Amino acid sequence: MTNHNAINPTTIDELFTIRDWLRYTVSQFEASDIFYGHGTDNSYDEAVWLIMSALHLPHETLNNFLDARILTTERIKLASLIEQRITQHTPTAYLLKEAWLQGFKFYVDERVLIPRSFIAELLSNDLSPWIEFPEMVESAADICTGSGCLGVLLANSFPNAAIDVIDISQDAIDVANINIHNYGLESQITAIKSDMFSALAGKKYDLIISNPPYVDAPSMAVLPAEYRNEPQLALGSGVAGLDHTHTILREAANYLNDGGILIVEIGHNRDALLDAYPGIAFTWLEVSSGNQFVFLLTKSQLL
Repeated sequence: MTNHNAINPTTIDELFTIRDWLRYTVSQFEASDIFYGHGTDNSYDEAVWLIMSALHLPHETLNNFLDARILTTERIKLASLIEQRITQHTPTAYLLKEAWLQGFKFYVDERVLIPRSFIAELLSNDLSPWIEFPEMVESAADICTGSGCLGVLLANSFPNAAIDVIDISQDAIDVANINIHNYGLESQITAIKSDMFSALAGKKYDLIISNPPYVDAPSMAVLPAEYRNEPQLALGSGVAGLDHTHTILREAANYLNDGGILIVEIGHNRDALLDAYPGIAFTWLEVSSGNQFVFLLTKSQLL
C-alpha cells in the first residue's frame, strides 16, 4: 500500500495539545480505509484509545488532559502510530501491545489473536445460572486460549479452580504466560502446548470453554487487512468453519467430570452446526449480539 497518508513533519509542529491530536487523528482515520473491530467500532473511540494509551494516561481521564501540551518526543511517537494504523492497517491493539476485555487489560502482540469473545461476557456473570456455586468449580480448561485472556477471566470467576489454558501455538503459550504472570496467577493457571486435547491424557475438568478458530473459507478469503495481520492459524477452521468444533464435540466428554459442562463459541456458524448435529439439543446462551453464537452442552448430552 502506498504511503500517501504519511504525516508531514511540519504537521507535528502544529499540533500541541491532546485536543489537537484527538481532532487530527479522528480526521485522519475518517479519511482512511481502516477497519474497526478489535476493541472499538468507530474513529473517535479508536483515536482516544491510541492517544491515551500511547501517552500512558488512563482513558477515563481524557477530559482532565484535553488541553495538556504534548512533548516533541511524544508527538513523534503518536505520528508514527497513526501512520502505521493507516498505511499498514496494523490493529491498534498490536501498536499499543494491549487489549481490553470485560475491564481487564491484556498484553497482546502479533503472535496471538486480539481478544474478543462473547464467552467473556458470560464469565463476567460467573456463568450464572448454569453454574450455581462458582466456588465449587475445582477444575476448568480453555481450549485454543490464544493470549490466555479467557483463562484469566476463568480464574476471576472460579477462584478455587485449577485452570489449564491450551493452545497448539508455542507463540500463544508464551503470550498467555505473560498475562498469567501479569495477574499473578502462576499458582492457579497452567499453560499447556497441545493440539486441542492431544496432550491432556488423564485430565478431567468440571468446565471446558473454547473460543476456537471458526471463520469459514469464504469469509477468510475476504477478511479486512486488519484481520489478515492476525495469525491466520487462529482464525480459519476449514470450509465450513467447524473443523475445530467437530473435534471438541467428539472428544470433550472424555475430559469432563460427571455433571461437567462445555461452552463453545462458533461465530456465525449456527445453521451449519445444527445441520451437522440434528440429534443434539444445543442450549444457546444469550450474549450482547443475540443467542446464536455460543452454545452449552452437558457431559451427558455429549455422550
